[in-house]
Amino acid sequence: MGFIFHAGSGSLGFITDLGYVIKLIIERLRQVQTLVIETNHDEKLLQNDTHRPWPVKQRIQSRHGHLSNTAAAGVIEELLPGKIERVVLGHLSRDCNTPALALETMRASLTKCGRMDMEIHCATQFEVSPQFRIGETEPGPFQPTFESAFFQSSG
Repeated sequence: MGFIFHAGSGSLGFITDLGYVIKLIIERLRQVQTLVIETNHDEKLLQNDTHRPWPVKQRIQSRHGHLSNTAAAGVIEELLPGKIERVVLGHLSRDCNTPALALETMRASLTKCGRMDMEIHCATQFEVSPQFRIGETEPGPFQPTFESAFFQSSG
C-alpha cells in the first residue's frame, strides 16, 4: 500500500508491503520530501532463517511480499533527482533484519550516489520515532481539514 500526505508546502510518502515498486509509484513519490519505506528484510538473514519454511521465504521475496533493504535503497536512488530530503526505514522483520543492517545498506547506497546529506531514521516497534515537520501552512484562524472539506455543514 502507499499514501502521499500533503501539508502546506511539504509532503510525506508512506509505502509498505509492496514486494516491488513500479515506475508509476516512483513518479508519484518524486514530489515527497519525506518517505517512510519498508526495509523488511536483509536477503542473507532471510535465506538463513530457520523459523520460516521455504514457501514463506519465497512469498516474502516475491512481487507480493516485502521490500528488502537493498530494494528499498534502490527506490531511494531512483528518487534522488526529486525532492526527497528524509527517509524513515520501517516494517523491519524482527528475525530477518536489524536497524543497523537497514541503516548500513541505505547509507552505503546514498554514499555511492554522493548524497551523504540525506536525513535517515529507522523506526522500531518499541520506540516512538522523532517528530518531523512535513510542511508549512499559511497562518490564519482557519486551517482546512478533512472534515471541513468533505462534510460541509448546511446552513
